[in-house]
Amino acid sequence: MTSLFDLTGHVALITGGNSGIGLGMAHGLAGCGADVCIWGTNAERNEAAVEELAKHGTRVRAIRCDVGDEDAVAASFAETLDYFGRVDSCFANAGTRAPDLAFVETSLADFRAATRVNLEGAFVTLRTAARHMVERGGGGVLVGTSSVSSVHGTPRGQAYAASKAGLTAIIRGCAVELARYGINAHSLVVGWTETPLISREMHNPAFEQNVMKRMPHRRWGRPDDFARLAVYLAGGVGGFQTGDEIVIDGGYTIF
Repeated sequence: MTSLFDLTGHVALITGGNSGIGLGMAHGLAGCGADVCIWGTNAERNEAAVEELAKHGTRVRAIRCDVGDEDAVAASFAETLDYFGRVDSCFANAGTRAPDLAFVETSLADFRAATRVNLEGAFVTLRTAARHMVERGGGGVLVGTSSVSSVHGTPRGQAYAASKAGLTAIIRGCAVELARYGINAHSLVVGWTETPLISREMHNPAFEQNVMKRMPHRRWGRPDDFARLAVYLAGGVGGFQTGDEIVIDGGYTIF
């Protein structure tokens, strides 16, 4: 990276940052000098991620947090500020899946299994970060990890797709409302990517053969594909670019 992407002194918060896409973003940010706080529910993964990220030589901290719990988000954000003093960019990346059920068999509880984390959790996280950025002054960056499922018709996945479409809508509203405070907001519309959440399903031979023929890059996405993008977005504090829906899917959507 050039000095244009020097993030020394920048503090980034990444939910779901202990594995997959979130950890890929954390590596990119820490590698360019940013201090990084990751939130995750798995204590062992949190510890392992901190050990990895510490090799970059910046300040790193992991906090066990269930973003679907509003009180936990408030406490975790307060702990983040106590340690780092500020948050300059917030990546609402934590996500989960709903049970794999036919739409007519999906209960409201099944639906909420996805929206509790992916939509409500992202809302509470982004709102908490935005409050801090507005009160502190100086701008900031909000990023939400959405999905191509919010664009495609997604059989047996309506709850997940709805949660990601809702997140994209939240980001759009934030981009417009918060621009006056120098806060930019973007959503990442993510395609098939190797993460613990869906890796097993992706490597089902029949599924892989069916999807890969529609993938111009002829490979699955990797967590490190998100490293440079996270750095680019985090480094745009106070810039003129906001409200983007950045598609990262190897060309799957347009093919």
